[in-house]
Amino acid sequence: MRILRSLPAFMAAVLLAAIPLSSSAQLSIGVGVTIGSAPPPIPVYVQPAAPYPNYQWTPGYWGWGSAGYYWTPGVWVRPPGVGLLWTPGYWGARGSGYGWNGGYWGASVGFYGGVNYGAGYYGSGFVGGAWSGNQFRYNTAVTNVNRTVIHNTYVNKTVINNHYNNSRVSYNGGRGGTTVKPTSGQITARQSGRAPTTDQKNQAQFASNDRNQYASVNKGKPALTTSQKPFSSTNKPANSAPVTTADKQDAQKQSKSNGASAPSNKAPTTQNKKPAPTTQNKKPAPTTQNKKPAPTTQNKKPAPTTQNKKPASQGQKPPAGGKGKAQGSGQGKPPAKNGNNKPPQR
Repeated sequence: MRILRSLPAFMAAVLLAAIPLSSSAQLSIGVGVTIGSAPPPIPVYVQPAAPYPNYQWTPGYWGWGSAGYYWTPGVWVRPPGVGLLWTPGYWGARGSGYGWNGGYWGASVGFYGGVNYGAGYYGSGFVGGAWSGNQFRYNTAVTNVNRTVIHNTYVNKTVINNHYNNSRVSYNGGRGGTTVKPTSGQITARQSGRAPTTDQKNQAQFASNDRNQYASVNKGKPALTTSQKPFSSTNKPANSAPVTTADKQDAQKQSKSNGASAPSNKAPTTQNKKPAPTTQNKKPAPTTQNKKPAPTTQNKKPAPTTQNKKPASQGQKPPAGGKGKAQGSGQGKPPAKNGNNKPPQR
């Protein structure tokens, strides 16, 4: 009977040990979505027992979905390779908002914002266990395990006092956030991190589709905080309910109100320059039109000297000569002689 009971655990360990270390299956570990408001505090939860050997605890976190912040329950998952540890994601202050830094797998636990996620993730490093060859040893002073199938354990209570903090703040930086800064080694570890597994992605996907997980519905205190096994088509969240249109509209209004100030402040600077039509102001000041109404040539034609000579000669030569002189001197000499005196008097 003891052999039969230990057989599932043995098979799980063998299968996990056979998983090769994936070569740089890197993920987008930079800052993702940026939100104007900070996420709610980390809820208090009870960790379920580890179901199989070598499985790793991935703590819950606040994600951002179609209706705002939602809680992704913590869950036990199989790591993508032997010797890998999980570094949780975290929200960090970025400008006037908060950006999400995704979690990743690596040879060591890196920086996760100083956030106290519980169950060994107390803000810095991980004290819930460690790899020993192809087997993971669980610190039962911190980690809950199923002792009927997991026997590779130890007890170290000192790490609780050395690492634990009572803060439930869920973000780094900004007003009220944690103040821990990453080291150069932790930054390098994040850059070479490996992507979350399919089980982890499914966990977040199912949580984002359940309105009960949204802070706008549960007021920051979700009823479902953890799950022993990842969500799937056969293991859906209990009492799951779809996100409503009203939920989404409320979240969109909140998002727009948080990000509307920046574009609206920039727009008027461009509009103010266009309505300042310096060219239009010059056109209404038609200096050319003012000169044309000063028809010195028209004033000479009515001059009776030419009209008095017509009856004497009865010919058309004087008018021809008059046009020649008027056209030749009307655009040159008359403005010089009369332009500065007679037109202004009118």
